[in-house]
Amino acid sequence: MKNYKEIVILLTEDDDGHADLIREGLEDSGVCNKIIRFVDGQEIWEFLLKESEKENKGELPNYLLLLDINMPRLNGVEVLRRMKSNEELKKIPVMMLTTTDDPREVEECYKIGCNIYITKPVDFLKFAETLKRLGLFVQVIKI
Repeated sequence: MKNYKEIVILLTEDDDGHADLIREGLEDSGVCNKIIRFVDGQEIWEFLLKESEKENKGELPNYLLLLDINMPRLNGVEVLRRMKSNEELKKIPVMMLTTTDDPREVEECYKIGCNIYITKPVDFLKFAETLKRLGLFVQVIKI
């Protein structure tokens, strides 16, 4: 598959402990993709905006965003809302990760355009399997 591109996982999590657990859980489950961590919504938004505005306007790298909801400066729901209103960024799959299982919040995230909503603490085997399936899905769509 000459068009195959590795998926880079963008992990946006303000809690160092949760970020370490997610990273370790993914690695222990066999996910070996590159992971870039961001500590708040503003940081990930600035990164994504720069990626979408690059001069060479080629396709974005294959990203998968793991997005916490409750973060300082800019919360995950607002990041999701901004991404899905941007022509370049709306193609990036987004997994919402949060401690909240409020049905209204879950419904809002799906309406905005998240692909999966996962409540922490995470069952890492199921999480890793979901991640792998979503990654495979992304690869099939890209090719």
